[in-house]
Amino acid sequence: MALSYEFSIGSVRAKEKNLFTNSDIEHMLGCENVNELCRYLSDKGYGEGDDIEDILKSHSENVWEYLKRTAPDFAIFKPFFYLNDLHNLKAVLKGTLSNRPYSQLLVKPCTFSEETLKQAVENRKFSLLGEELSAPCDKAYEILAHTGDARLSDAVLDRAFMELVLKTSEKSDSKFMSEYFKATVFYNNVKTAIRGAKADCDRDFLEIAICDVQDFPRSRVIEASVKGLEPTLDVLSKISAYGCNKAVEEYKASPSAFEKFVDNRLMSLAKEKCKRSGDGADPITGYLIASETEKKVIHIIASGIRTKTNYETVKERSVSYTHLRAHETPEHL
Repeated sequence: MALSYEFSIGSVRAKEKNLFTNSDIEHMLGCENVNELCRYLSDKGYGEGDDIEDILKSHSENVWEYLKRTAPDFAIFKPFFYLNDLHNLKAVLKGTLSNRPYSQLLVKPCTFSEETLKQAVENRKFSLLGEELSAPCDKAYEILAHTGDARLSDAVLDRAFMELVLKTSEKSDSKFMSEYFKATVFYNNVKTAIRGAKADCDRDFLEIAICDVQDFPRSRVIEASVKGLEPTLDVLSKISAYGCNKAVEEYKASPSAFEKFVDNRLMSLAKEKCKRSGDGADPITGYLIASETEKKVIHIIASGIRTKTNYETVKERSVSYTHLRAHETPEHL
């Protein structure tokens, strides 16, 4: 019998109760070493493995298997698959051209299998990846093989996949998916412009790296980025879309504050659209995003433990991620 969204949403709402609470975050923050953090996650049934990466991989696989069993249409997650494809293609391309192993770096779920990516790169037959990706992938290969410029090669691939993600999400029946990935690409452009300004990147690089997306004044930002960081921040501070002007203020305080603002902005969008939705794919997508942000929490805490970062600094960066729980009550906030 075919799955219904009514069944799927009910299942997801129950599953969301297992997402991290502030109490969980506090406990993890109190771990004295990474081994203790691993034990806590294992005891909670979060995932299996002897180290953080194995546990996260195990948890991610379990989440995707659950969604595959639960979602009436697994294809709704295709934009997320493309983000994994981007990571995998970069790994295969760089690994092949430098003669280094890459299999252990690949992530799932994805659209293209390891064998397909291997054949596409080794035979320089990028038509295997589809018409929309064929030309930019070949260009990225050409750049990396003949100039060794990994940054430019990555920029070509980043733009191609961002455009594909935008196009795919816009074709979906979910207004949230479209809005979420517009925001994602918007801030990917913002970060690229800032990094480009700091690295003194030329106009050619920025024209390649920054793509068109609604509410982003591409030409003005590129013009500013060529001139330096201050002109770039000045132009970005005049953009209100997705809270960009507020994000710039956070950047001026610290780059980490900026990253936190961007993450929170995306999570707030998911919370607003998915948590309150009672039909369609949005609640299921919201659960996926919440699960992915949990992984960020663990990475932040594990990194803080390894680097012996101040407790309050790590806590400030981590607790904001708990706000995606669907059944929050005031004491969770």
